[in-house]
Amino acid sequence: MTNLNAGISMTVVAVGPGDPDMLTMKGREALQKADLVVGFKTVLDVVTEWTKNAEVKPMAYRDQEDVLEYTQAQARQGKDCVVCCWGDLNVSARELLNRVRRRAEHVQLVPCVSSIQFACARSGIALEDSLFITLHKRDDAGTDLEELIHYLDEGRRHIILLPRPFDLMPAGIAKQALDKGAAATQPITVFQRLTLDGEQRWDGTLAECADLTQEFSDLSIMVFFSANQISD
Repeated sequence: MTNLNAGISMTVVAVGPGDPDMLTMKGREALQKADLVVGFKTVLDVVTEWTKNAEVKPMAYRDQEDVLEYTQAQARQGKDCVVCCWGDLNVSARELLNRVRRRAEHVQLVPCVSSIQFACARSGIALEDSLFITLHKRDDAGTDLEELIHYLDEGRRHIILLPRPFDLMPAGIAKQALDKGAAATQPITVFQRLTLDGEQRWDGTLAECADLTQEFSDLSIMVFFSANQISD
């Protein structure tokens, strides 16, 4: 069977949580030598300093397949092509990585620091004492929310959760968690725009979060604190 992607190589560069200073040297080198750099516009805005010699092509959810097809065509011609993603590519970029892997035989991954690590640092908790759940995917989030309730009830570890910008943000997640039996007094923190200008922090209970009417940034992350840890 013929491999239509034979010989095609692409690089995926994670850019970190938003502060350009967090981009790794490997990431900068990959961007500086690239012929084509693609990614969501908010991601590309972080790396403009290192893409001055490349064709830069923004993409959105509605046209990402078309942009990645174009990227594949350029890579097939021998162009050095880089796809950029937020945070660390091992955290919540599974769907994007799958799309890239369907179009290239060789995919080089350049990881970076994640907002997860910054959320731990700002909260004073250890990643080894925490669980991570991401809603950054287009699948039904029901199973993930059930998992959240299960581990909240268990109470053994902190839970770090990435909301889904287009329909599952902090207040809505809190409401669903309460509906499924989570404790109203569960302490949580919501971080917004970590490492960026305008970084914010909200602290309260699950019930208080559910009652919020403010809009949270798409770059939000929730921390649910372990009752056991709090009691120590």
